[in-house]
Amino acid sequence: MAPKHPIRLALIVAFALVLIQSALGGCAAQEQDAPTAEVFEPGSIVVDVRTPEEYAEGHIPGAINIPLDTLGDGQPAELPDLDQRIYVYCRSGRRSATARSTLTGIGYTDVVDFGGILDWDGEIEY
Repeated sequence: MAPKHPIRLALIVAFALVLIQSALGGCAAQEQDAPTAEVFEPGSIVVDVRTPEEYAEGHIPGAINIPLDTLGDGQPAELPDLDQRIYVYCRSGRRSATARSTLTGIGYTDVVDFGGILDWDGEIEY
């Protein structure tokens, strides 16, 4: 027996295939090499938003430590230029996302959430 609505069935199947292809493409797009120092724009600033204890256990060379819990409504003295490129990172990426949002709310215009040091493939400074 033929389906009652063959066009509707064909559309549903086509839509399902597009969703599957999109999902598979999305996974492949996320497979990247771990980041290294070459990704930082010259003249930018790298901010580690972990605790001072975590920072002391190892951080990206040249990064400054501004713990997330110290970011408030005011502009941090260590970040005088609201338009400078700022990369923020933490351990896994959750705190850096919050830091980016907080800094943008303060008025910074070029803040990049770099994610977590767990994905860092470059040197570590102690």
